[in-house]
Amino acid sequence: MFAIILNVILCVPHVQAVWACVRSCPANCVCTQERSCSVLCDRASLGHVPSEFPCEASSINLDKNNIKFLSERAFGTLPSLKSLSLNHNNISFITPGAFKGLPSLIELKMAHNEYIRYLHLRTFTALRRLVRLDLAGCNLFNIPDRIFIELPALQELFFFQNNFRRIPGAIRGMENLTHVYLERNRIEAVAYNSLQGLTKLKYLNLQDNRINVIHERAFQGCQKTEYLYLNDNLISELPENSFDGLRCLKMLNLGGNFLRNISNTWFRDLVELEVLYLDRNRISYIEEGAFENLTSLVILHLNSNNLTTLPFSVFHPVYFLGRLYLFRNPWECDCRIEWLKEWMESYRLVRDIPCASPSSVAGIDLMDVLYNRSPEGYCLDPVELNVTFYSPTPSREPFSTTESKFSSLISKLLLQMDLSEDVANTTEVFSNTTLPDGRTDGVSSGAWEHSIQAVSSFYLPALFTVVILQSK
Repeated sequence: MFAIILNVILCVPHVQAVWACVRSCPANCVCTQERSCSVLCDRASLGHVPSEFPCEASSINLDKNNIKFLSERAFGTLPSLKSLSLNHNNISFITPGAFKGLPSLIELKMAHNEYIRYLHLRTFTALRRLVRLDLAGCNLFNIPDRIFIELPALQELFFFQNNFRRIPGAIRGMENLTHVYLERNRIEAVAYNSLQGLTKLKYLNLQDNRINVIHERAFQGCQKTEYLYLNDNLISELPENSFDGLRCLKMLNLGGNFLRNISNTWFRDLVELEVLYLDRNRISYIEEGAFENLTSLVILHLNSNNLTTLPFSVFHPVYFLGRLYLFRNPWECDCRIEWLKEWMESYRLVRDIPCASPSSVAGIDLMDVLYNRSPEGYCLDPVELNVTFYSPTPSREPFSTTESKFSSLISKLLLQMDLSEDVANTTEVFSNTTLPDGRTDGVSSGAWEHSIQAVSSFYLPALFTVVILQSK
């Protein structure tokens, strides 16, 4: 009996908490004890923030309503609130101090409010415990430089899909920031001080912007960064020491830019780099030693560039690659990349390398190219096929280009002398021809005969040589 009474007593606070959460639940909302009093008001067609919430609320979801305005202390005093979501509303103005009274708030999500184009300096006053702030897709053009001055705990900042033309100065010096999402903005440059003081930053996403300039040592303040996305920008050149100091970097994405050459100084500090994307650029040349210090590299993407050859010295001594992507390049499958075929066969790290030239192996995968050897054992390049023209009637040998040009020239000359009956089925007319002395049509037949003899004496020996070589 005593145990039953004790159990009832112990359960009373829980029952009271559940009852209190449900009792104060706003109209059109659902309150549940699943997460210590969660208030679910999403898709409730609300035009404004409810005037009262349960004091015990730990999370509030107001997503996908029609809220347009946040007044001062819009949510009252909610000492236990940790998560507040206002995604996909029509908020256009946030009164300074709108989030006062929420001392425990850790996560604030206001993504995809397309009419938030301006934030006051004191918008986030008093949110000293805020860790995660999501303002993606809000059409922001700029924010005050000191707007986060009262957010010392902020670690994750979601600013993607806005209209920033520069990296917001507000993030500068924020020592606790670990993740910054700035993709799909209009950022044009990474200045030398844009990322100053971000000593704990691990993840930086700047992909799909308009970046065309990166200053020297622009990332030197990001010593702890592990993931850096710079893909799908307008980068055509990089300073020699672009990535100096990024000794913890594990993944670097430079794909989808306009790089033409790879310098042997860019990656010299990236000793922990595991994945490197250089795909979808215009790379035609890689300096020797470019990957020399990448002692942890596992995956390298070089596909969709303008590479025609790949000297062995570029990769030596990088034998530990787990995967190398080289497809969609105009490869010249000559002896310079025979080593690559052997590497493919031995390590199975590469595949899909169709040859573009020489013509005898064009369209064939490098794995299927057979390299001949000289008597001394040297590799012999695959031959370049001659372009040939075939006669309309069956014949044993194709006519060479030289022979065809000669026959055509003789035929045209004969036509001018009314000797077309000696040339079968031809209708071409050799007109408006400039002669060696500068005269054109209308010269005498004697001059023409002299020209024919001169041409014949020049071309016939060459023609006989071609025919003899073909017969052999």
